[in-house]
Amino acid sequence: MLPNGDVLVAETNAPAKNDEGFSLRKVFMDMAMKRAGAATTSANRITLLRDTNGDGIADVRRSFAEGLNSPFGMTLSKGKLYVANTDALVAFPYSDGQTQVTTRPEKIIDLPAGDLNHHWTKDVIASPDGRKLYVTVGSNSNVGENGMAAEESRAAVLEVDMSTRRSRVFASGLRNPNGLSWNPETGKLWVAVNERDEIGDNLVPDYMTSVRRGAFYGWPYSYYGQNVDERVKPKRPDLVAQAVKPDYALGSHTASLGLAFSKGSRLGPAYGNGTFVGQHGSWNRSVHSGYKVIFVPFRGGKPSGLPKDVLTGFIGRNGEARGRPVGVAIDQAGALLVADDVGNVIWRVSRANRR
Repeated sequence: MLPNGDVLVAETNAPAKNDEGFSLRKVFMDMAMKRAGAATTSANRITLLRDTNGDGIADVRRSFAEGLNSPFGMTLSKGKLYVANTDALVAFPYSDGQTQVTTRPEKIIDLPAGDLNHHWTKDVIASPDGRKLYVTVGSNSNVGENGMAAEESRAAVLEVDMSTRRSRVFASGLRNPNGLSWNPETGKLWVAVNERDEIGDNLVPDYMTSVRRGAFYGWPYSYYGQNVDERVKPKRPDLVAQAVKPDYALGSHTASLGLAFSKGSRLGPAYGNGTFVGQHGSWNRSVHSGYKVIFVPFRGGKPSGLPKDVLTGFIGRNGEARGRPVGVAIDQAGALLVADDVGNVIWRVSRANRR
């Protein structure tokens, strides 16, 4: 969301891979992802949407920036729009109401990528004072099977100091962190995390959690605190002992990607304090889970109850994915926007007595 009410949409998918040979796991994964509508070429574009008459439908649509490299996260801070490409954090000058970039992107820092680049999405958010940027970087494997050297500065939230343009690991052991959001009650940073696969349908729960500076959240040695993953060799009991238990489980293999606190929402009192979570749904489960948007209520800065379904119906009668929610945001009028990367649409959810 931009200050004038415009909406920027990252049209993206995974970059081309040159490293992978044949494996049965890859064959089955690719088949499952194609059935779910997740195997399309990346547009590498950011598109601007504008609602000029306030009816809740975008009537202006134009390309804002092109030629990017699998862009995902975006944040606006101090007159610059920062975009998290899969391999670098870049920036464009931005002025209110601007409809297209007119300059080449300025590289801020490189991000972990390379030929492997297993979890390619990178999200970004600015600190309220604009002095720091926080960037998510997913792991290069499921449970470290490609060696821990391939995981340098990965499975982490990075902190970028804008005065020096240097980055460091802010929190680690987060297998595939994505959605970032500031908790308006506490000022703490929260993140949605996708956990590991192939321990069965009901393990391991994806989660959202507040992010503590210097904290280690277990990956790959343990999950949801200090539950040891016996597949990982060599073991690291020293790190398992340090593993922080996340704040809130979001269900196994829900692929929870989007996260937005409800400040500014006008969906009614039931949605006054909490988070909206976009659950993309995972290929790695025999029975579908996720494929919806949920709301988790908060009290005193912490989750305080069971999740509520907000937007459902993305699974057809024959089990096909008719849509897969990703990003979530609150628009200027307090409605909820949901990016659906199979339906190729932005849904707008408002109160029942309104359009």
